Amino acid sequence: MDTMLVPPWLEPLLNTSFFSICRTHGDAARSECNMFCLDCNGDAFCFYCRSSRHKDHQVIQIRRSSYHDVVRVSEIQKVLDISGVQTYVINSARVLFLNERPQPKSGKGVSHICEICGRSLLDTFRFCSLGCKLVGIKRNGDTSFVLGAKNEEALMEREDIQRRLVSSRGEEELREGAQQDMYPSTPPPPPSNARRRKGIPHRAPFGS
Repeated sequence: MDTMLVPPWLEPLLNTSFFSICRTHGDAARSECNMFCLDCNGDAFCFYCRSSRHKDHQVIQIRRSSYHDVVRVSEIQKVLDISGVQTYVINSARVLFLNERPQPKSGKGVSHICEICGRSLLDTFRFCSLGCKLVGIKRNGDTSFVLGAKNEEALMEREDIQRRLVSSRGEEELREGAQQDMYPSTPPPPPSNARRRKGIPHRAPFGS
């Protein structure tokens, strides 16, 4: 496939099996092979392999939902044009599926379906997964996975805006904290007991 439409690492990613136990770090706590290196295009590897063998490489982490492999949109959109692919919110994170998922024929009333596998979609997207978009590119060539210059600029602009928002919030909190330190609020005056009269003390009667 022409790299102008599909990056060379995408098909190896879609054909890789994830979540097996690492042969080298099988006794460790994070030994599941759920990572993929975009520079090496090799097999899946675990957290510890990343630290030792792929420290300076582009690596994405694969997650699992209902026994299907997914990747977070925030990670994949930096290296891949995912336009046209249905996304989902799972565990408070927006994700998309790597490959198509078998589904019975869609019933009546379904308004959006995947162009490749016919799976029902939630929104007006063309594909249900990266794998279906890949098939669509091979058939029609009317879309692409490669980020264009405009897409990259837009992504950088969005990230810059997010950084500035986070920075401005931090500065506001810092200024508010400094003002509170410089101008502490005046404590309320203690209640006055000047007009309060003491009652006449009474002793308890002696028992007979």
